[in-house]
Amino acid sequence: MSAPTSLTVPGHPATPRSVEIGGHRMSYVDEGSGPPVLLVHGNPTWSFYWRSLLAALPAAGMRAIAPDHIGMGRSDKPGPDEYPHTLQRRVDDLSAFVDSLALDGPISMVVHDWGGPIGLSWAVEHLERLDRLVLLNTGAFPLPRDHRIPWMLQAARLPVVGDLAVRGLGAFSRGALVLGTGQRWLPPEARRGLLAPYDTPAHRVAVHAFVQDIPTSPADPAHPVLARLAERLPRLDAVPTQIWWGMKDPVFDGRILDELTTYLPSAEVHRLPDAGHYVLEDAAERIVPGAAAFLAGDRG
Repeated sequence: MSAPTSLTVPGHPATPRSVEIGGHRMSYVDEGSGPPVLLVHGNPTWSFYWRSLLAALPAAGMRAIAPDHIGMGRSDKPGPDEYPHTLQRRVDDLSAFVDSLALDGPISMVVHDWGGPIGLSWAVEHLERLDRLVLLNTGAFPLPRDHRIPWMLQAARLPVVGDLAVRGLGAFSRGALVLGTGQRWLPPEARRGLLAPYDTPAHRVAVHAFVQDIPTSPADPAHPVLARLAERLPRLDAVPTQIWWGMKDPVFDGRILDELTTYLPSAEVHRLPDAGHYVLEDAAERIVPGAAAFLAGDRG
């Protein structure tokens, strides 16, 4: 097991906290005070992705909490024989993390990418603890049958090619910097920060495992977790929800957004035609003020 405990990245809080979850150290950033907002990242990102909200939400009177999933960011990096790296385990870890913080009052949540299935699986079972939701380019149901994942994801799932490319060469993390943005290039700070925790093959185990866990058939382990979430997702339509969507996302594209809004027809939807999968990198100047105002709305 390894963990870059001294990892310091410009633009991101340098002193994380940590809690033990299932025998592994989960690192998290906890900024500000007030109503809690849980920021749940996906793959191959980490809490660094939330740096703009980690600055803005405390300034608006909220407490911003951004954990790094086990195997990612500043958290422990267990090998595949030490940790299952499955969607269900991620959901269980998040539940244990929330319980460990003993958060008082309603919790708001912001999710992105695989942080959606993880965070929303917790949310649908804890409606009484929810305040508001903000969704950024994510999914919460099995992929439609006619929705093929891009070639890069298909290649990354192949046993030998994927292990060499994703773990050995870091191709998935680096490729996401290009395919995940609507810009020509992400700024240097963003590129360096997003890649920082994934500097060796041992530190890229979870990145590869996340890709391998993408369900493409009902036989895959993550499929029943997503199917269960989809069945319960309409429950969240009673929760004030805001959606910000980068329309240049090659995976979570406009078809996925259309499907999502059939479950959440009351959501406030913002389509960003010039932004990609890393929507918060591409459009922070639009998303952050809007999301902060929404999350700080009338709480009765």
